[in-house]
Amino acid sequence: MCRDCDHPADRVEEHLATLRRCIDARGWAVQVLERDRAHPPWAYTVGLTLLGLPELVLTGLPVLQGARLLDTTADHLTRTCLPSPGKRFTPPGGPLLEVVGVARPWAHLLVAARLFGEGIAALQLVHADAAGRWPWDSEYSGLPGGQPVLGIRARPPDG
Repeated sequence: MCRDCDHPADRVEEHLATLRRCIDARGWAVQVLERDRAHPPWAYTVGLTLLGLPELVLTGLPVLQGARLLDTTADHLTRTCLPSPGKRFTPPGGPLLEVVGVARPWAHLLVAARLFGEGIAALQLVHADAAGRWPWDSEYSGLPGGQPVLGIRARPPDG
């Protein structure tokens, strides 16, 4: 057996320590999860809670693209206003996004919940496919595994 296999808790603590250093330096970090057989790739912020903001999550984008988009959006939103659920906006250099409140953030953002408790709040940034269709549209065509929406849309945006 290797050391990591014999001491898996050490790896978790090392990872959390790395995230804490990133959060201390920048205000947040981005946690990514690669696509597996049953789940699409996804990414979320860890640390915006300390700034009094909800964490942000993206599903269904390749991890590097999702991480960059979250980082850019978090940076933008910490300097402007936070859009509320149901709002659509385009971050600098990003796609059109719609904000959805995450129903149970503690169940989806495990690292953020471990660091800040189960009372964390989160917003999902939902993106349209290449044809401009959303996951709730019947013709939506995203990446393999789709784009799970982790809450209920606040309301369809106005016209």
